[in-house]
Amino acid sequence: MSTFASLSFRNYRLWFAGALVANVGTWMQRVAQDWLVLTQLSDESGVAVGVTTALQFAPFLVVAPLAGVIADRVDRRRLLMATQAAQGVLAAALGVLVLLGHAQLWQVYVFAGLLGVVSALDAPVRQTFVAQLVPAARLSNAVGLNSASFNAARLVGPGVAGLLIAWVGTGWVFVINAVSFAATIGALLAMRVSELQPMPSAPRAKGQLRAGVRYVRRRSDILLIMVVVGVVSTFGLNFQLTSAMMARTEFGRGAGEYGVLGSVLAIGSLAGALLAARRERPRVRLVIGSAFAFGLATGAMALMPSYLTYALASIPVGLASLTMMTAANATIQMSTDPAMRGRVMALYMMVFQGATPVGSPVVGWIGEAFGARWAIGIGSITALLVAAGAALWARRAWDVRVRYHVIERPHLEVVHGAGARRAEVAVGKVAVQDEAERQSAA
Repeated sequence: MSTFASLSFRNYRLWFAGALVANVGTWMQRVAQDWLVLTQLSDESGVAVGVTTALQFAPFLVVAPLAGVIADRVDRRRLLMATQAAQGVLAAALGVLVLLGHAQLWQVYVFAGLLGVVSALDAPVRQTFVAQLVPAARLSNAVGLNSASFNAARLVGPGVAGLLIAWVGTGWVFVINAVSFAATIGALLAMRVSELQPMPSAPRAKGQLRAGVRYVRRRSDILLIMVVVGVVSTFGLNFQLTSAMMARTEFGRGAGEYGVLGSVLAIGSLAGALLAARRERPRVRLVIGSAFAFGLATGAMALMPSYLTYALASIPVGLASLTMMTAANATIQMSTDPAMRGRVMALYMMVFQGATPVGSPVVGWIGEAFGARWAIGIGSITALLVAAGAALWARRAWDVRVRYHVIERPHLEVVHGAGARRAEVAVGKVAVQDEAERQSAA
């Protein structure tokens, strides 16, 4: 499959271009928001940054399930235009508040919470709308390119944000982000509705949310993905917080250098996204393997002695984390009944994004109490534990046996069933038979 196959479809090209611009603005705002809280509205408090991040993602725990039901019922294109406009208004309002010099910490908390509500409504429909832009055979490629767009923006956004903060201040960064949402809205308006892929809509009925939960409970492969991604997201995917603390407290650097760390991390993420776009069928074993690799990579990053080595070590961290996220997203979408996809993706986003409110304050407290390196280290330890636990569970539930080899070339040997399949993977990867593959083969 060509890496950029989905770009041959006009509607997807429009979506990709609009989302790229909006994503650059989003990453700029994330950096500016954390820097504003850390350096201007608090005394370099990791807890304050963690609380801000938590409030921005806490609504996913409450709103996301309802948003999934809405995504399965309504016109997804129109709903996306509404959520994109709302995010632009919130960014503009916060920017004006900062420019006027009236911003206080509690106000940033309020805006973070409101933005979280809108993002929780936006996320499930954004995930499922991709399936309307390309044929089913190109869905995995489209999901990978979506991640590439997000991480290409991540490559540019933090660095630009750091420079703009130094030149004009954080307020203008929020205003620029508000304007960037016009690109997505314009792309949605320019699409040819007749070329959108048909997707079934769920009729209004009682118990639709419960039906989504029952569907997920019957799918052990989806449950396993959610557990792995949830744990890694809770304690490991707090790069905004940990990079800000490392740049400020460990290396004594400013906003520009903090922004650069986000851009360097995105180099690995972008590479992972492009690799994902070439993958026709991701599997559960890739989710577990990349989680294990993430644990190893973040452990190494936490030990880096200098700013330069820390920045370089973030590249494999970005590669591993993005591989895990794209594999999880594509595996769930491709194996889920289209009529149920919005609700299932909403539950997945609730776990993925909703884990942040739980983890960010804890990670921030660990950073304040024990140092920024331990804030990263806790993510490494938990990722290794959940990946190992998932591999052991698969061994029992799916008749998978794992053998460890430590002599000569260290590797894991995975034997499925009575030895019908065998695969060797390098250190940092775990292979398991995914249940969705079994069902498809049957």
